[in-house]
Amino acid sequence: MAAPILEQPADWTEPGAHPVAPGVHRVPLALPIPTLHAVNVYVIEDPGGLVVVDSGWSMPDSRAALADALRTLGHRLDDVTQFLVTHAHWDHYSQALALRESFGSRVRIGRGERPSIEAFDTRRGLHPRQVELLRRCGAPELAGQVAGRPVNAEEREVPHTMPDSWMDDGERIALTRRDLDVFATPGHTRGHVVLRDAAAGLLFAGDHVLPHISPSIGLETEPEPKPLRSYLASLRIVRDMPDTLLLPAHGPVTPSVHTRVDELLRHHEERLDTAAAQVRAGCATAYEVAAAMPWTRRRRKLDELDVFSQMLAVLEIDAHLDVLTDQGVLDAQETGGVRRYAPRA
Repeated sequence: MAAPILEQPADWTEPGAHPVAPGVHRVPLALPIPTLHAVNVYVIEDPGGLVVVDSGWSMPDSRAALADALRTLGHRLDDVTQFLVTHAHWDHYSQALALRESFGSRVRIGRGERPSIEAFDTRRGLHPRQVELLRRCGAPELAGQVAGRPVNAEEREVPHTMPDSWMDDGERIALTRRDLDVFATPGHTRGHVVLRDAAAGLLFAGDHVLPHISPSIGLETEPEPKPLRSYLASLRIVRDMPDTLLLPAHGPVTPSVHTRVDELLRHHEERLDTAAAQVRAGCATAYEVAAAMPWTRRRRKLDELDVFSQMLAVLEIDAHLDVLTDQGVLDAQETGGVRRYAPRA
């Protein structure tokens, strides 16, 4: 049964330690990303020491904001005994690594993140695999723009090392006052996990289920071959659980995981239908399909988006076209390094 929502600020990004359940507080931390203003980390008070789900981006302002929030609860940064990280994106993982270096806190993350953590190397650029995929999608100019983006000093210095240990699907993390069940939910990244406190009716959802946006798919150093297929399967895994309060990484606390999962499944069904219709209308590559579709709530054209958002859009459509091929709706053939689609006869 989902827990009741405790009163939250009207603006979910408002700094502070906002209670979401007895012994659990939500702490929004600012991000250096224009389109994504903050990330929620969740502080669990436990007699054995503080446990924090996700950690924020490793930068001085974020560290200070986390310290200030903990101070209002009567704690300090060195009271954190462990970070449980839902996935390896910098806004979730990097500050945990930095604080481990300062205070010796333990860092755990899903085992499926290991390939991307091991392969991460800024000398290859920030999105080397995505550049290759964009070329396969028939978007060589966009691939060149992504490849040509310089890695700035701040990005080079973001911690990205190995955790202390891995979390495994089906594992139960026993704290003094609560148990957290680990569920592998690949899709957003191949090693994404969610943590469920069944007794309290809480789901620490990371980026798997977000209340206002649809998570990107497969944006990581070593993406899996079929990220959308995995993501849709992971949504159904969460939908089959008893409903809980949704504690997302971005956005406000939401009363029902089930309601939002149903919305996300409908969204992707609609995108699959639209992508198939564009192929039937003559679009042959993921880039052509993406260019023919509207983006964001403002229904912008693809070329009206920034380069990073264009990359996400094209790769999202590529993932949808892969699913349509698996479903027998489309045929795919790769020639000259470009994958082209056609309706299946």
